[in-house]
Amino acid sequence: MILTRTIKYIVLLFAGALIIAGCSYSFTGAALPPHIKTIYIQPFNDKSASGEPFLSDNLTNELISLFVDDGNLTLVTGDNADSKLSGTISQLTDRAETITGQDITARKVTIKVKAVYRDLVKRKKVFEKTFSAFSNYDNNASDITQARNDAINEALNQIAEDITLAVIARW
Repeated sequence: MILTRTIKYIVLLFAGALIIAGCSYSFTGAALPPHIKTIYIQPFNDKSASGEPFLSDNLTNELISLFVDDGNLTLVTGDNADSKLSGTISQLTDRAETITGQDITARKVTIKVKAVYRDLVKRKKVFEKTFSAFSNYDNNASDITQARNDAINEALNQIAEDITLAVIARW
């Protein structure tokens, strides 16, 4: 199972490098130290107990996509990296947000992620931060499962953007 997950991650890493998104974030002009040219994005752990099967993969893939699009750091495997990004999805909550009369009309998904960024050349931790984002969804949507999944992905995407910005602009 570990070998399968490793192979899957390597395939996703190379696939992510080949994907060109229609819209992309760019943090060009950021002053990364000259010794940091590469990054290894370790698959994020899911300790949220949410039961969402692809939460970790979706966040990791979004981070890979953002770093590929940004172009300031080259994605590499762990042993060849100048820096490493790792983390844990610590919480996913889904709560009533808007109540009209006796009906819940909107729900709010909130996700928290603890991320750690390390400079592997100088062997130091650059940051360890908790990132949080939320998104609301219509509790009366015709496809409630899809509405909830869209809200989860929107929150994950915001967290990935925040983490990417923290890595690139931290210096």
